[in-house]
Amino acid sequence: MGNGMNKVLPGLYVGNYRDSKDPVQLDKYKITHILSIHDAARRLHSDKHYLCIMASDSPDQNLTQYFSLCNDFIHAARLRDGNVLIHCLAGMSRSVTVAVAYIMSVTPLTWREALKVVRAGRAVANPNLGFQRQLQDFETYKLVEERRRLKERYPSLALADSDLAECRVMLDSYQLMLRQKTICEGKCAMGRQCPTGVCRTGSKRQPRTRRPSAAGGGPGGGEPGAGGLTRSPSTLSTASTTSGYRPRSSPAGLYSYTGPTSRPTRSTSGLSVTRVRDAVGGGSAMAVGGSEYSRRRAASAPATPALSPASSPPASPHRAPHRKACAWIIPSVKWMDSEDDL
Repeated sequence: MGNGMNKVLPGLYVGNYRDSKDPVQLDKYKITHILSIHDAARRLHSDKHYLCIMASDSPDQNLTQYFSLCNDFIHAARLRDGNVLIHCLAGMSRSVTVAVAYIMSVTPLTWREALKVVRAGRAVANPNLGFQRQLQDFETYKLVEERRRLKERYPSLALADSDLAECRVMLDSYQLMLRQKTICEGKCAMGRQCPTGVCRTGSKRQPRTRRPSAAGGGPGGGEPGAGGLTRSPSTLSTASTTSGYRPRSSPAGLYSYTGPTSRPTRSTSGLSVTRVRDAVGGGSAMAVGGSEYSRRRAASAPATPALSPASSPPASPHRAPHRKACAWIIPSVKWMDSEDDL
């Protein structure tokens, strides 16, 4: 997560919050547009074009409502030969979800194939279970309409062939990385080292042996009162069957959603967007989500300009004697404890 931003497609990068603040990386990859999506998304550079989306990394956070806006921001920038950085805090879940939704919209890939493309470029890509479900629902119910909308709004096919060819190369690279075990899909066995560091390692503790309870009688059969132990139905397994999420206890690696599809909930109100253009720095910003105050604060220009290297002030011929005099005067002050000392 701390190795810098990663290229996913030509002109499209995914990174974390630290990468978005690093001027060296921004200049190295010639980033012109930044899509910031996290709880306190805010514009940091006055010379960049921003899309700030305030969203939390929780499974019930609705990201589908922002996919069309993000697709327009990314695609318009790439068509103008710009370079886009998508970032959240860790560069694993929210930013990856937006990147996957965009790749699905501009190519014929499914959401699982698009996720493999992102993982080939950024091995730690790991959307949470809720976001994976939203991607699957987006593919089932809204993807055809979104692809048609993008083609009508951006008739240019300048990126279509190159993006598809690049995705095929990334998918081949992903399969090669799997064979070389330099990337994982969350299937690392307990106790085995995960190449990406996402899966959890096994514990060295020995499993506990279950002792028979007093109510179960002595050893023997499985009937109550006949000496056996009865096992009640697992609440966790029942919950997993009804909810559609399959908990992964071994290994607890990358999130994996295997449940049935369900129609996504639609937002009853439209998106409130605040737009700000900076005439001095040349950049612009759009902020979505949160309150009106938080959107204006996120889209406003950075409050603190870049600091210049610290330099000592010019020496004054009167300052040094003055400091020396004060140093001698302060110890000689006599404190008056009563009115008799006046």
